[in-house]
Amino acid sequence: LNEMLSVMMNTYMAMVDMGQNEVVRKLAAWAGILAVPTAIAGIYGMNFDFMPELHWRYSYLVIMIIIGALCGTLYYNFKRLKWL
Repeated sequence: LNEMLSVMMNTYMAMVDMGQNEVVRKLAAWAGILAVPTAIAGIYGMNFDFMPELHWRYSYLVIMIIIGALCGTLYYNFKRLKWL
C-alpha cells in the first residue's frame, strides 16, 4: 500500500511539473516576442542625432514594418514549435 501511494504521488507531481513547464514555455515565448519591440524602441528612443535613418521620410514606417515582421516571424516559429 505504501509503494502504491508513493507511485501515485510521484505520478501526480510529474503531471503538475509538466503543467508548469507548459506555462513557463508560453511565458518565455511571449517575453521573447515582446523583447524585440522593446529593444528597437530603446535604441530609437535615445536622444542622439547621428543615425541617418532618423531623417528619412519613411523611417518610422520602415521601423514599424521591421518590428512587425520580426514579431510575426517569432510568433509563427513559436506556434510551429507548439510553444504558443
